[in-house]
Order: sequence, then structure tokens, then C-alpha cells
Amino acid sequence: MRTALDEARAAPSHGDVPVGAAIVGPLGDIVASSHNHKEKLGDPTAHAELLAIRVAAAAVGGWRLDGHTLVVTLEPCAMCAMAAVWARLDRIVYAAPDPKSGAAWSLFNIPQDERLNHRCELTAGVLEEESAALLERFFAERR
Repeated sequence: MRTALDEARAAPSHGDVPVGAAIVGPLGDIVASSHNHKEKLGDPTAHAELLAIRVAAAAVGGWRLDGHTLVVTLEPCAMCAMAAVWARLDRIVYAAPDPKSGAAWSLFNIPQDERLNHRCELTAGVLEEESAALLERFFAERR
């Protein structure tokens, strides 16, 4: 989570919301990390999670990320939660809940939906206060 938080701290330098993500491999090594680049790239899909998943898939040489864990500072949205399922990630660990668009528990629980062919284990609240403080500070400065 510390790597994801470091990534999140980099996002505001280019106007993006401070969300960071890391992909941890089966041996506990960090395979990929990124932060939001929506504003920087002008791309609505440039969420930290998707960018990290893309880098991890390239690093392992395929789209299946079995045995890997997505670590992210904010509860994934529907797009990112479904990408985790499609990538066959074993686990999602997130810091702060997102009551307005969270799809890994708050509004939906996509990663554990029994109708899907793959499910991810979920762990929430890891360094939640630190992540929430980053987000609160970012939005307070924008008001």
C-alpha cells in the first residue's frame, strides 16, 4: 500500500485525483505501479488500476494475472473492478471506500459477484486514513 500511496501523491502534479495502484506478484514483488492519468492523457480510462494492470500484463507476458494482487488507495470503480476480474487477479486490497462510485463493496461488489466466472478476494481499509486524507486535501484545495 505504501507504493500505491507514493503513486497517489504524484497524481496532483498534473491535475489528477490522487489515486495510486500497485500490482504485487505471487512472490510479494511489485510487478507494476501507476497513478491516475485521466487529466494528463485526456483519457477517461486512464485510472491507476487499469494502467497498473496493463504494465503488469506486459511484464508477465500475458493478460492472466493469476496469483497477483491489486493494491489501490481508493475502492475501485465498476470499470476497474471488472478489469481486475477479467485479468484474473486473485485479490484486491484497497484503502479508502468510495461511497459515490465504489464497485468493490460500496455500491456494487463486482469482484465477488457469483454470476461471474472469476472472483477476487477483497480486503478493505488498509491505510484508509492516510489515503482518505490525501483525497480530502486534494478536493479541499480545488474548492
